[in-house]
Amino acid sequence: MNILLKSAKIIDASSEFHLKKRDILIVNGKIEKIAGKIDAPNKTTKVIALKNLHVSVGWFDSGVCFGEPGYEERETIANGLLTAAKSGYTDVVLNPDTNPVPDSSSDIVFLKNASRGHATNLHPLGTLTAKAEGSDLAELFDMKNAGAIGFYDFKGPVENPNLLKIALQYAQNFDGLVYSFPLDKNIAGKGIVNEGHVSTKLGLKGIPAFAEEIQIARDLFVLEYTGGKLHIPNISTAGSVKLIAEAKKKGFDVSCSVAVHNLRFTDTVLEEYDSKYKVIPPLRTNNDIKALIKGVKDGTVDFVTTDHRPMNIETKAVEFDNSANGTIGLESAFGTLNQFFDLETTIRVVTYGRERYGLPSESLEEGSRACLTLFDPTTEYVFEESHIASASKNSMFLGNRLKGRALGIINNGQAVL
Repeated sequence: MNILLKSAKIIDASSEFHLKKRDILIVNGKIEKIAGKIDAPNKTTKVIALKNLHVSVGWFDSGVCFGEPGYEERETIANGLLTAAKSGYTDVVLNPDTNPVPDSSSDIVFLKNASRGHATNLHPLGTLTAKAEGSDLAELFDMKNAGAIGFYDFKGPVENPNLLKIALQYAQNFDGLVYSFPLDKNIAGKGIVNEGHVSTKLGLKGIPAFAEEIQIARDLFVLEYTGGKLHIPNISTAGSVKLIAEAKKKGFDVSCSVAVHNLRFTDTVLEEYDSKYKVIPPLRTNNDIKALIKGVKDGTVDFVTTDHRPMNIETKAVEFDNSANGTIGLESAFGTLNQFFDLETTIRVVTYGRERYGLPSESLEEGSRACLTLFDPTTEYVFEESHIASASKNSMFLGNRLKGRALGIINNGQAVL
């Protein structure tokens, strides 16, 4: 398919066309020409001329869940990838939140095969331990060879520090990325929200900030001893930002992410006991949000993930204590981030990070593969259920005013608008 983008403003700090309006001609999946004015070469060329059209390198999300296999009622791989495409994402890292979990090479092959032919690329994570039970390492090397780009017991901390030590040492043999979720279960106990004034007022059991921070401190000590590549997903506290900043100054090979909702909401939204705000890690305080945003700006926080986790209504429409953790976030991510940061920072946040996973970086220049996201950064609207493409509708962003929206993607020779 040949595609011609008309009068698109390019947002790419590494490009000579940064902040300039240009026509972009795409032929057979590659960017053939970028110029002030390009005429369609033939009648079969698809011309895309949209109001306030902006274009960047394709967006990348380091953490989504779909459900398939095992939880197809939440989301299938096919609809999940279509949702990601409509939300502007050309590449997503798939969390091992399935039944069964992907802990072998055959499981990774299944996920890769199920994602073939879609505009959005799916990059699966395998579990760190067999059946994600935290006892024995899974088939890390075999999964890596099958296409796994990292190893993670989804939202499950590595409770045994010796197991983390062995994993980091072993994974160095094949440049594997090891995840460790930041939570000390013994300190968190049966907590379900941030421990503080709000949890006391509402009578809900809390998870103190240091339950996250003490686990990160332990993991960093292990990393200092072993070497290797460590990723800490979904940090949520100011103390966590400080610990990781100090580790990076020491030269540790550590990265981290924060979920979009942990940049937007504080635990004060819990006062109506609405289960759509129940997530792990929990929503924290305004001081934590300020530190996290600062960490994103200065590069301490490497990724802002949507932490997209569809959940069927039966798991959410119950008492707060008994409801499942998770919110969807793909559809609302850009419109939320674009409120916190200037446009160039927002685009950096949503495009950075492929290299950490050993994936090739993308560029917006003539001769490059066409991996592009189309978007309008200025339109403002109230996020409603009609904006949700996911099968599940459990979004804590419903009713919020957003700024900017994705218009679609061009990737793998396809255009999804």
